[in-house]
Amino acid sequence: MATAAITTERSLGERCCVLPGDRRLTPRQAKSLAHDLRLLGDPVRLQILDLLASRPGKVCVCDLVASLPVRQPTISHHLRLLRRAGLVTVQRRGLWAHYTLVRPALAERRRRLREVLDNLTAFGAVARARRAS
Repeated sequence: MATAAITTERSLGERCCVLPGDRRLTPRQAKSLAHDLRLLGDPVRLQILDLLASRPGKVCVCDLVASLPVRQPTISHHLRLLRRAGLVTVQRRGLWAHYTLVRPALAERRRRLREVLDNLTAFGAVARARRAS
């Protein structure tokens, strides 16, 4: 059984599927989201955040080294990235460094990620509403 394909004529450069108002994620938002996902997408960084979140106060870097399956230089690298992103703070006491999770900063990242992901999953509802109108 043959099915007939419906084709419509359109001029060069004319859009067939995406309308100008369809793009909801700006390039700037996409770049910020990609940065957040890369930052949170590493298993060691997630384990560090989990350990810090499980404690109400400061955690000594020696405890992180003892708790994670990687060596100290790798942990220091990940802590530096988390510190630059504003997700952890550090207080140095002699030879030791004590880290604290910045909970409001993590909550803000969560809010941003959730907002974008909610918009992505809401696409079907928006498309159906457009077709109905």
